[in-house]
Amino acid sequence: MIYETVNEADFISAFRKRRPDNFSYEGLKALFNYLDELSTDVDIELDVIELCCSYREFDSVDQFISEGYTSSIINSIDDIEELTTVIRIDDTRFICAEF
Repeated sequence: MIYETVNEADFISAFRKRRPDNFSYEGLKALFNYLDELSTDVDIELDVIELCCSYREFDSVDQFISEGYTSSIINSIDDIEELTTVIRIDDTRFICAEF
């Protein structure tokens, strides 16, 4: 198998071409940095569709709760981190691994 190394701009461009509405620009930067750190231990394939199925961006904990991803124990991003991987974008926005 042949792998190509991509930088942040290539990563963002791939999403903007295939799935422009899945993540915000800031979300894509946060996801790239997270995956880049993971790639020191394992090879990660840039599969835009698979990544869109595996990760989801939320504007707030309230949005996360309103879309049915929770139980009564969720009050903060810290509570969500108990359930799944959370990639923080800023104080309120985050990406989480689907579970």
